[in-house]
Amino acid sequence: QVQLVESGGGLVQPGGSLRLSCAASGNIFSINYIGWFRQALGKEREFVAGIRWSGSNTYYVDSVKGRFTISRDNAENTVYLQMNSLKPEDTAVYSCAASKLPWTFLTAARLYDYWGQGTQVTVSL
Repeated sequence: QVQLVESGGGLVQPGGSLRLSCAASGNIFSINYIGWFRQALGKEREFVAGIRWSGSNTYYVDSVKGRFTISRDNAENTVYLQMNSLKPEDTAVYSCAASKLPWTFLTAARLYDYWGQGTQVTVSL
């Protein structure tokens, strides 16, 4: 089993920045890919960014490309999502997920095996 715990959400003004953390524990060696998803009020959950557990092959949805950066801290078994130039439409509950699949990018939620509890991000004046 793998446990994922997100943190770092909060309220930020448009144009501001937040860094989300996803701490993994348990059988971390079964993880091959980490993805960040978000779900805004009244909308379906969508893929935001992903990274191989090795730290390579980052992938971003078009709406956040150039603004968000996903990375992994090997020493802490933690994946980060640095979010810059935030927009009101980025407001959502952000969740991290882990997949055992070895592919270079995974965008479908059904391909993930483990999920965190989510953290709220609100971008507003």
